[in-house]
This record gives sequence, C-alpha cells and structure tokens, in this order.
Amino acid sequence: MPTSPEFARTVLRNPVHLLAFGFGSGLAPKAPGTFGTLAAVPLYLLLAQLPLPLYLLVLVLAFAIGIWICDKTARDLGVHDHGGIVWDEFVGFWLTMLVAPPGWPWVVAGFVLFRLFDIVKPFPINWLDRHIKGGLGIMLDDALAGSFAWLCLQLLYLALAVHR
Repeated sequence: MPTSPEFARTVLRNPVHLLAFGFGSGLAPKAPGTFGTLAAVPLYLLLAQLPLPLYLLVLVLAFAIGIWICDKTARDLGVHDHGGIVWDEFVGFWLTMLVAPPGWPWVVAGFVLFRLFDIVKPFPINWLDRHIKGGLGIMLDDALAGSFAWLCLQLLYLALAVHR
C-alpha cells in the first residue's frame, strides 16, 4: 500500500479521495481501518444528537454516496479495495451505533464489536467481501459488519438491563 508523501498529498488534495480515506485517517501506515473507525467517532458524537429520522437519513445518504466515493477512488488508484479507503468503516460504525445507549462505555463497546466483525468477517460478510465488487462491495461488507455489531450491542444492552 503506497504511503509516500506524494501519495498522501494526492489523496488529501482530491475531495473524493479525501472522503474515501476518511479525512486522511486511512493513510495510517498500520491498521488504517481501525484509524478510520476512530476518526468516525467524533462525527458519530455529532450525529447522535440528531433526531432518529434525521440520523437514519444521514446514514442512508452516507452509504449511497459511499458507493460512488469508494468506487471512484478504487478505480482511480487501480486497487479494488485499497486498505486506505475507510469511508465504509465510517458508515459501518455509524450503523453499529444506531440507537445505541448514551455514554462512552457503549461507544467503546460499539467500536470493539464493529472492528471485530470487520476484521474477522464471518459468513456472510466474507462472502460479500469476495464476491461483490466495486463501490457497492466495498460498502456492503462493512454495512453488514456494522449490522452484526449493532445486533450484538443491542443484545448486550438488553442483557445488562434485565439484570439490573
């Protein structure tokens, strides 16, 4: 994965690539997906203040726009799912945190769960990752990882609420 200063300048100067690379977080030399998810946290904290219908609208728009952003960047770089493309991590994390309980322990739990599903890629996430190409493929596997993480986060909250 290119990490030269020239490559970084190219990414940061192009608005589409800047978004795809998570405002530069995807340029991290190690674990760019984790750094991309970390960069999504402050934006989530802003999104969490929105009414649910507006949060859902932003989430759907971010996914739809992400298909184009990730596809364009992947084509421009000549790499299907370049490791530095982390817009999909942003959206996957925001999906994980949909109607999450407030508080930092839940943000951390959502972060860990999303990273776990995004890294391990259990079936059918791994199938989508291998078989669906282009921007849709880049976005879809992380959306599914976010959905799995969302379900686990909600179940964890329910389990803890029952035992109070």
